[in-house]
Amino acid sequence: MIMEYKIREIMEAFDIYARLAVKGYEDKEEISGYIIDDRVRDLVDAFAHKVGCTIITAGECVYLVPIVVTSPFHISNDELKKKYLPAKQQKNLYIYLMYVTIIILFGEFYDSYQSLEPTRDFISMDIWLKEVNNFIASLEEIDRDELKEMERDLEYNWVSILEEWSAMDDVREGVRAQDARTNSRLSFLNTVKNFLQDQGLVNDIGNYEIELTEKAKIIIQKYFMEYEFNRGILDFIYGLEKERR
Repeated sequence: MIMEYKIREIMEAFDIYARLAVKGYEDKEEISGYIIDDRVRDLVDAFAHKVGCTIITAGECVYLVPIVVTSPFHISNDELKKKYLPAKQQKNLYIYLMYVTIIILFGEFYDSYQSLEPTRDFISMDIWLKEVNNFIASLEEIDRDELKEMERDLEYNWVSILEEWSAMDDVREGVRAQDARTNSRLSFLNTVKNFLQDQGLVNDIGNYEIELTEKAKIIIQKYFMEYEFNRGILDFIYGLEKERR
């Protein structure tokens, strides 16, 4: 059935979509039509779908979130590398390494993705680092030929990820004042944390601890736990974790 909309509804919906497109989010109070008017909300959702996005409501805000790489709102690899990674790390390999560390971070909040609700309120950078080190140690125990076979299945260059992480300096991990210029594992995680903060997915709560935002919780529940989106990467990472226990 083709639904007809009034000009007022179309204009209000487009105004809401335009606000979200510019900022990526908006306060509920500022776009109350999206919350209280089903017809306006359906139109805004349709606009978002046309550009490869979805709209989520979390806390007091409404967010426009890209869900496909072809979306004009999706951060390209080149943009991500230039904004967050030092020159020596501006390679696609480090994008994959960022993604792996993010999966591990989120998994720490969701009991290795076995729980639909967070099982902890915050995590320290040290624990995050420890869990990434544990995963890399699991990779080291796998025969290189077997790892290369896994690379074809999951489209991840596991051998290079293993080698790059192992090559990072872990001697100075106890030094807190590290930035992207320091070639250390903790420095890399700080870079990932900065990216997640800019995306509104984590909050730095001080004392080298971070918490998930409401936006992150909804995205994790809707997309990270779906096989269609993670392409089996969760099974691989946490399958290795179970083998180590």
